[in-house]
Amino acid sequence: MPDFSTLVLFAAAALVLTATPGPDMLLIASRSVSQGRSAGFLTYAGIALGTYCHAMAAALGLSRLFLTVPIAYEIVRWAGCAYLLYLAVKTLRSQGSAFAPSAELKRLSGRRIFIEGLATNILNPKMALFVLALFPQFVDPNGGSMIVQMALLATILNGIGFLVNGSVIMLGSHIRDRLSAIKRAPKLPQYLLATVFAGLACRLAVGSRG
Repeated sequence: MPDFSTLVLFAAAALVLTATPGPDMLLIASRSVSQGRSAGFLTYAGIALGTYCHAMAAALGLSRLFLTVPIAYEIVRWAGCAYLLYLAVKTLRSQGSAFAPSAELKRLSGRRIFIEGLATNILNPKMALFVLALFPQFVDPNGGSMIVQMALLATILNGIGFLVNGSVIMLGSHIRDRLSAIKRAPKLPQYLLATVFAGLACRLAVGSRG
């Protein structure tokens, strides 16, 4: 297993990375504003599970597929782009006010929000390459199971991410409460969320492997 000093160094790197605004933070913030605190935490839970999936894929060598077979990277990239555009259109076409969903809609949307956060993370090939590039720098080849070490690093990254994004979620929830007083544009948060999905799709479409 990595020694304590190595884990502390990784935790410091994880703090810098998670505190830097990026696509995940933007998605979490927009979910919190559009659908509330629970939606923000569900989105983060999906993203965190996606991080574990990428870590396990890297440990098993699957992420190296993107480096050795470029077409695999492109397929995942465009699949992620199409999925995000689908979410943008679905958000725009949703009925009712984003501030007053029924109990039935809330229960159903919870599962969907979690899955969307998970899928958005998994379908981001840059996340796979990021894990593949960063995590091996902090594992000990002679320290036991690579899977266990990768899982430990993913847990540290997710734990710090929870603290950072938890603050974002609370702020987004506060903003939502403020926006709820706006009667002239009850679907404004939905438009915001759809814009975020579309923006992430464009970012993924024009992004390079570098």
